Amino acid sequence: MPNLSVPWVLAVSLLLASFLIYFPYALVAYGRFQAGFDIAAPRALFDKLSPMAQRAAWAHQNSFETFSPFAAAVLVALVAGVTSTTAEIAAIAFVISRFFYSICYIANIPLGRSLMFGVGTAATITIFLEAINKFSPA
Repeated sequence: MPNLSVPWVLAVSLLLASFLIYFPYALVAYGRFQAGFDIAAPRALFDKLSPMAQRAAWAHQNSFETFSPFAAAVLVALVAGVTSTTAEIAAIAFVISRFFYSICYIANIPLGRSLMFGVGTAATITIFLEAINKFSPA
């Protein structure tokens, strides 16, 4: 495995996390197609979606909500010059947990979904703490 720099891993994790926002949306789009998409009232359609497509829509929406703090943490860490393995592992853990969060949400596995949400949140907090530690006087 190549020796990748921590800033590179942080930046790629941020990019992957931004793509993962749209991962569950494929099922939403399919559900919209099945339910008969109405361009005049696109949000009214959500009540007509299958339960799986509704959960995919909720996973998609939650991905936006969790991406913002993660992006802020990664950007602060990059500005601070964080190079710790801890931040690197946290960034990777966030991406993996968000992937499995969507899977668990769509598959209706509440405990798995909650655990993955917790891992992602802990990863974001860890990256913030690593950045704060870098800014703190020695």
